[in-house]
Amino acid sequence: MKMMLALFASVSLVTAVATPALAGDAAAGAQKSAICGACHGATGSSINPEWPNLAGQHESYIAAQLALFKQGTRSNPLMMPNAALLSDQDMQDLGAHFASQAPAGLEADPSDYRVGEKLYRGGDPERKLPACIACHGPEGKGNAPARYPALRSQHAVYTYNQLKAYAERTRLTPGNDIMQVVAARLTDDEMRALASYTQGLR
Repeated sequence: MKMMLALFASVSLVTAVATPALAGDAAAGAQKSAICGACHGATGSSINPEWPNLAGQHESYIAAQLALFKQGTRSNPLMMPNAALLSDQDMQDLGAHFASQAPAGLEADPSDYRVGEKLYRGGDPERKLPACIACHGPEGKGNAPARYPALRSQHAVYTYNQLKAYAERTRLTPGNDIMQVVAARLTDDEMRALASYTQGLR
């Protein structure tokens, strides 16, 4: 019950600090996305596994993260100066553009994904680990209204790095409190297995 209350509090907090509910224009976003494509790929699929794939990600999530980079609440030396130049409408347009693209990525590593699948779908009640499926969905599509990101087709390297950042509390942004708690209870091998499993989701 406490876990669920924390989850609802996180949703309220991220909604309060995120960008206004503007309508994004995918065509306008495509025109503004040239600089994004240098890292995230022209089709939203990055070639560097440490940079996230954005294709198929929720418009609301992308806009909210850009706002956090602009505010300096989420730290990244590459993203912060780029986000600083964007208006709220730019963020929504870019979100709409990448959301309209088809996600593509690598498959799960057959040597370690089964542990990740078990945790993703069932969690671990003995360690008070909720199932990832509760927020990110059975196919890793996330939850747009709650701004829970899609995880399907995401680079395993990127997902693992984010889980480590949550566990080590170096990624501290509003609305992610539940992720800090969950990641801190995972072993390093479990993080890698989860990242591998979600990479293969479609």
